[in-house]
Amino acid sequence: QVQLVESGGGLVQAGGSLRLSCAASERTSSTYHMGWFRQAPGKEREFVASIRSGGRIYYADFVKGRFTISRDNAKNTVYLQMNSLKAEDTAVYYCAATNSVALVIRVYDYDYWGQGTQVTVSS
Repeated sequence: QVQLVESGGGLVQAGGSLRLSCAASERTSSTYHMGWFRQAPGKEREFVASIRSGGRIYYADFVKGRFTISRDNAKNTVYLQMNSLKAEDTAVYYCAATNSVALVIRVYDYDYWGQGTQVTVSS
C-alpha cells in the first residue's frame, strides 16, 4: 500500500508560482508511474501531468509551457512546478500513483491517491 502526501499548496496571485510536492511512503521510482490531477468545485477531477517510471512525461494541453512535472527517485518525491498561474488553476491538486501498465492520463489509471492540497489563485 503506497501512501502519498502532498504539500506546497496555498494562495498566490495570478502570474505567480507554486511548487507542489508529493512524498511517497515507499520506493516508487522503479515501477510506479506518478501523476497530478486537480478538481475544482463542482467539476470532475481532471488530469494535469504525469511521469512514467521510465521518465516519459505527459501534460494536459492547458498547462503546457506553464507547469513542469519532475521526480526525485532518491527521495521518493514527485514535484509539480506551476508558473504563470491563472485564476482558473484554482483547485485541489491530487498526487496519484500506479504500477500497472496504463495510459497514465486518466483518473481510473491510478490505484493510490493523496489527500490533496488546495491551490488558490487570486485575480
